[in-house]
Amino acid sequence: MKSYREAGVDMDKGDRFVDFIKGIRSPAVDPGIGGFSAAIDVASLGLRHPVLLTTTDGVGTKILVAQRLGRLDTVGIDLVATCVNDLVVCGARPVQFLDYIACGRIHEDRLQALMHGIVRGCELADCRLGGGETAEMPDVYGPDEFDLAGFGVGAAERDGLLPRLADMRAGDLILGIASSGIHSNGFSLARKVLPVNEWDQLLEPTRIYASEMAALCATGDLLAAAHISGSGLAGNLGRVVPEGLRADFTFDWHVPPVFRRIQQLGGVSDEEMRSVFNLGIGIALVAHPDRVPSLEAAARGADFSLLRIGTLERG
Repeated sequence: MKSYREAGVDMDKGDRFVDFIKGIRSPAVDPGIGGFSAAIDVASLGLRHPVLLTTTDGVGTKILVAQRLGRLDTVGIDLVATCVNDLVVCGARPVQFLDYIACGRIHEDRLQALMHGIVRGCELADCRLGGGETAEMPDVYGPDEFDLAGFGVGAAERDGLLPRLADMRAGDLILGIASSGIHSNGFSLARKVLPVNEWDQLLEPTRIYASEMAALCATGDLLAAAHISGSGLAGNLGRVVPEGLRADFTFDWHVPPVFRRIQQLGGVSDEEMRSVFNLGIGIALVAHPDRVPSLEAAARGADFSLLRIGTLERG
């Protein structure tokens, strides 16, 4: 063995992939991509007291569904969504995204499909792909295996950060924005329950809530917001509600059929479903009752709907 390529790492393919990314025509691709780091011009954001927020996440075993079905473009959108949705519920607007792709062998067509999804996600989030890393590691991953991680940066006014813990009280309303489906959580259960011929519905991309949250945050009426991912509604909203208060959900909204199917085929209890899946709610919000009409008007103006899904109670 006399070369890195013979050891399993093809640097030429890696260089071609970087060139491919640079060649994607999109305002979401930073023209300086390919350097050693990505810069953010904080002054250009127009904030009086800017605060930068950071997130990181992946898409879990949804990757296995994408690999099995040979559809890799949607998980790129998911990767962006998992990070930027965590930013926007804190009152931030997404500014920059970076990706990390680890694989056993570079398959250029597959990586290009992934990257198209990532760029599309950045377009939907109105942020820039600032850079990333593609690591070919043949002794860690099998030749057809890969994994993804994403990193997001957002910016907010210091006095616009959520949650506003001191302002929440019993009787505040919990609102919801619908999910696009299962998003990127619960796949270790869903894959074992649904037959493969029904997996296609699992690849519906995670909804990106950047524009919706921007419209709601502009009202100044939000007290808290939670991105509903693993641990369900109660677990995630509980992260942004002060001690002494708890969420009481109605569970009377429309639940997408995929969740009913998982529950039926797997014999999964209501309690387990509620602790694992989003059940049709991608973002949960808290507001004083008298401020809800303002938020509902802002939602209508931005062409989406808010659902009334519960209240905060003492406990």
